Amino acid sequence: MMIRPVRFGFNEETAGSNEFQQESFAQQTKGTAQQAAREEFDLMIDQLEKAGLELHIFDDTEDQDRPDAIFSNNWVSFHQSGKVVLYPMMAENRRLERRRDIIESLAADFKVEEIIDLTHFEDEGKFLEGTGSMVLDRRYKIAYACLSPRTHRDVLDAFADALGYEVIAFSASDEHDKPIYHTNVLMCVGDIFAVVCLEAIKDPDERLMVRSVLEETHKEVIEISFEQMRHFAGNMLMVRNRKADKFLVMSTQAYESLTPRQKDRLDDYANLLHTDLAVIEGNGGGSARCMMTEIHLPVR
Repeated sequence: MMIRPVRFGFNEETAGSNEFQQESFAQQTKGTAQQAAREEFDLMIDQLEKAGLELHIFDDTEDQDRPDAIFSNNWVSFHQSGKVVLYPMMAENRRLERRRDIIESLAADFKVEEIIDLTHFEDEGKFLEGTGSMVLDRRYKIAYACLSPRTHRDVLDAFADALGYEVIAFSASDEHDKPIYHTNVLMCVGDIFAVVCLEAIKDPDERLMVRSVLEETHKEVIEISFEQMRHFAGNMLMVRNRKADKFLVMSTQAYESLTPRQKDRLDDYANLLHTDLAVIEGNGGGSARCMMTEIHLPVR
């Protein structure tokens, strides 16, 4: 599932906790960001469709100011059990992104058995922003999560109890010791590989824990640097098309930051797809993975 932007732009409410948003870049693209983001989005859609991926595209609406609506993976997740989870969001204007009409539309094609609503945690000032806050290994039912103002342990535990997941929680920060706002900018977990900026996990015991769990679940660990993380090399998603061919989707900035050796290793596991998302990345502080919400619901 993906949301085509209508009022995309730099979100002042999220900038305080998202070091990946670039205010200077936003000023340069002010007035043109929406059109440019729409063009980047449509080019990405075109590429994904040519790869044979099944997409469910919804347009954002004009009635609400939702500058980050393009990052749909933060407010909802869909699971093979038929469960749908709604998440508590830190920024008030991001709470407007939650749309029951989208879930109802998907329910025509997929079985929705239960909606688990965690949004009541907003009243306590506790947040968990979907598969931005968590990187899920759905096969082994493990949720990797770096704790931050947007990722609270109590909500993680509520998610884990409801879905039967094990939580691997840790702290992570950039080279300037600023907290990483979302786990999915520092790591991607595929079926038999993982891309991760381990040096962002400063505590050696936590770093060892994350690596050990990845290796115990039969993943080849491909490490990226702080600089590569800054270019969204951790913000990737492995997907399959109708023929079960595997693709690793990322932005062009992320792809170009990888070394030839890293590209070769990743290409062994999936076809590499990348699209130029510079305006979306610079204004929104998110990239390709943030734009895609996987639908694992049973088909009707």
